[in-house]
Amino acid sequence: MSLLKKPSLSGLLRQSPFKPIQQHMRTVFSCICLIPPLFDALYRKDLPQVRDFAEQIALLETEADQIKNTFRLNMPRSLFLPVDREDLLGLITDQDIIADTAEEIGQILCYRDMEVPDALKKILDELLEGTMEISSDAKAIIEQLDELLEVGFGGREMEKVSGMITGLRRSEHNIDSIMHRTRRTLFAVEDQLDPVSVIFWYKLIDLLGSISDQSENMADRLLLFLSK
Repeated sequence: MSLLKKPSLSGLLRQSPFKPIQQHMRTVFSCICLIPPLFDALYRKDLPQVRDFAEQIALLETEADQIKNTFRLNMPRSLFLPVDREDLLGLITDQDIIADTAEEIGQILCYRDMEVPDALKKILDELLEGTMEISSDAKAIIEQLDELLEVGFGGREMEKVSGMITGLRRSEHNIDSIMHRTRRTLFAVEDQLDPVSVIFWYKLIDLLGSISDQSENMADRLLLFLSK
């Protein structure tokens, strides 16, 4: 039997309070990665595969919840951290909202048979691509937090992360433009759909847009607490 003690959570947090947040973000990003194939299955009217992808997203969202809850329950209030405890809790909450949104998209497509207007597919693909890109950018920023910790939140690493945040915010503004064009495209074909489907399509478009909004919220929160 080994006499070596396993490191305590307090020790791990002192070493890097960002490890659980990074683990959580990787799981959240895994949820987002399933959204494009989910819509591809919808395009092909492969309802069993739509339900399969929706179930995979739900399982990953549950895993993300477990990581978040463990992080919340085990972070000591008196532990010295390089950033405020409340900032870290707020950051993991921001991340978790993205996973919740992905799950809600999956639920809608799982429980309601949605017809995809041909006119909507091209702009919807553009929105999906933008959503993937900004989510990937958000994950890349979170992955840099250990490097920031090592250099004391300064120097070139801080400049690098600040530049990444600026780039993410630009991407979010570009997605706002795509969102506007997507809504306009849907408006133009509303008369080809039943009214209830129209409502759900607007809901799905808004949910996709909210992933980008929440990614920007994460970036803004990081910028605030890294500049303290």
